[in-house]
Amino acid sequence: MQSGTIRAGIGGWTFEPWEGTFYPEKWPKKRQLEYASSKLRTIEVNGTYYSGFKPATYAKWAAETPADFVFAIKGNRFVTNRKVLAEAGGSMDKFFAQGLEELGPKLGPIVWQFAPTKKFEAADFEGFLKLLPATLSGLTLRHALEVRNPSFADPEFVALARKHGCAICYAHHEKYPEFADVTSDFVYARLQRGHDDIPTAYSASDIDGWAARLKAWADGGQPDDLPLADPTNAPDKKPRDVFVYIIHEGKVRAPQGAMALQERVGG
Repeated sequence: MQSGTIRAGIGGWTFEPWEGTFYPEKWPKKRQLEYASSKLRTIEVNGTYYSGFKPATYAKWAAETPADFVFAIKGNRFVTNRKVLAEAGGSMDKFFAQGLEELGPKLGPIVWQFAPTKKFEAADFEGFLKLLPATLSGLTLRHALEVRNPSFADPEFVALARKHGCAICYAHHEKYPEFADVTSDFVYARLQRGHDDIPTAYSASDIDGWAARLKAWADGGQPDDLPLADPTNAPDKKPRDVFVYIIHEGKVRAPQGAMALQERVGG
C-alpha cells in the first residue's frame, strides 16, 4: 500500500533569530519566504489568526513558492474565541472571503485553534463543525481542530470530528492535553517541546521517534505510544497525508529540526 505524503515545516518565516542561523547572512527579508520554501515542504501561517490579508498577498505567496509547497492557514480568532461557537457564521464567512483561493493547490489545512478555557459542549461544537465549508472556489478544504481543554478527552468529540471529516490536531505541548486520535484523511501535528540549545530543536533520537510516528500515520495507522481521547478508536487503514510543524519552544532551531525530520521520512 502506498503511503501518504509527509510534509514537515515551521510556523511563519519572519523571525529575526533565523537571520544568520537559518537564512544566509544578509539574505534580503523580502526573499525569506522564497528561501524557507526551498528548504521546507510546508509553513503554518499564524498571522491569519490575528487579521485578514488581501487576495494579492496570497497570490504573491503562491508565486514565491515551489509548485509542491503547501501553506497551512490558521483560522481567525474571531471565529473560535466566542462563547457560542454555532454563532460564528458571519466571522467565518468574512475569513473565507479574504482571498485564500489565490493560493490555489498550495492551500493546505485550515487550523482552528481554541482557547484553553473553551470546554467541550457537544451540541455547540457540532454547530461549529456544520459551519465549516467543504470547498472554496473549487478547492477542497481540509480542517484541523486544535483544542486545548481536558474536557475534549471525550469519545463524543472524536466521533464528531470523524463525522465531519476534521482532523484533531495532535499537539506535543508542555501544558495542554494531547489527542492523537485519527479522524480524517490527513493528520496534523504540532511539536512544541523543542529546545534552542539543541541544533535540531529535538535530539536525534527524538527526531527518529517522531519520524517513526509520522510514518505510522502516513501508512494508515496510529502510533501506539501517544494518548487518545477515545482508546477504542481504530482508523481505517488507508494512506494519509501528514503535516507536522516544529513550532513554539525551540523556535530558533525549528527550521533545522523540520529539515532533519523531513530527511528522516524522505522527500
